[in-house]
Amino acid sequence: MNEDVLPVPPVRNTAFDRFGPDLPDRPVILSVPHAGRGYPDALMATARVRPAMLRRLEDRWVDLLARPLIARGFTVLVARAPRALIDLNRHEREVDPAMIADPPHDAAWHSSAKLRGGLGLFPRRMPGASDLWLRPMPWAEALRRIETVHRPYHAALARLMTATRDAHGHAILIDLHSMPPLPPPGAGQTPPGIVLGDRFGRSASSQLIALAADIAHSHGVGVAQNSPYAGDYLLERHGRPDRGLHALQVEIDRQLYLDGALDQPGPGVARMQALITDLAEALAVELPRAGYAMAAE
Repeated sequence: MNEDVLPVPPVRNTAFDRFGPDLPDRPVILSVPHAGRGYPDALMATARVRPAMLRRLEDRWVDLLARPLIARGFTVLVARAPRALIDLNRHEREVDPAMIADPPHDAAWHSSAKLRGGLGLFPRRMPGASDLWLRPMPWAEALRRIETVHRPYHAALARLMTATRDAHGHAILIDLHSMPPLPPPGAGQTPPGIVLGDRFGRSASSQLIALAADIAHSHGVGVAQNSPYAGDYLLERHGRPDRGLHALQVEIDRQLYLDGALDQPGPGVARMQALITDLAEALAVELPRAGYAMAAE
């Protein structure tokens, strides 16, 4: 597949490609923060593992599922940096101190279960690799990644969300991810193909997640809500339902659109593209009602 052949040319910078209008003409924006596939030579020179191991951090090829929406004029933000370089779904202070050779004395790091599992702002380890990197990085390099990738991505997304809310009365963010196949929830049961997250009602009206679930079911795909993925920093930062800013995370089983090796686009791409297109189109005409019942925290 030729990645350079796109329906419309993107607006590029070092952090992301933005497809579609700068002021969205519909209240829906898509974010794809974990599909970056460009690995700089300088990054690879510091890796202890093979490139294939780092690619396991990606939401492999999930940006392909948004291609039809780009052609329809939706605004889509796609990260260019790979997750191995920096994770855009983590707070910029969610840093494992062991990743930094010379941490600043006044550092106030944020801890989390993901960080303790090796997947902080700068991923350190993952199943099958106790250490991804040969050595800790200088703080100057960590700060460069934050300032050139993390902050520009979130600043652009915040500006798009605010401009969309001001133009349309509300904004809805679809944060698109993929996940490894989940185990069956019980004997004889089929695992969900999609997990919808809204931080247990804190990042979006439950009206929207209910509609998203209905759309997935209409395509024959089973759905779970907030388990095992409820959404992380990106939803926490950009989802403010009380301010008309709604954010949903959509996790799609990679088996549904990749090949058997879960490495290259497979025969299910068109089906999942149709599902994501229908989801975005449906949310674009849904009006979240003030005071709609929210899920309990």
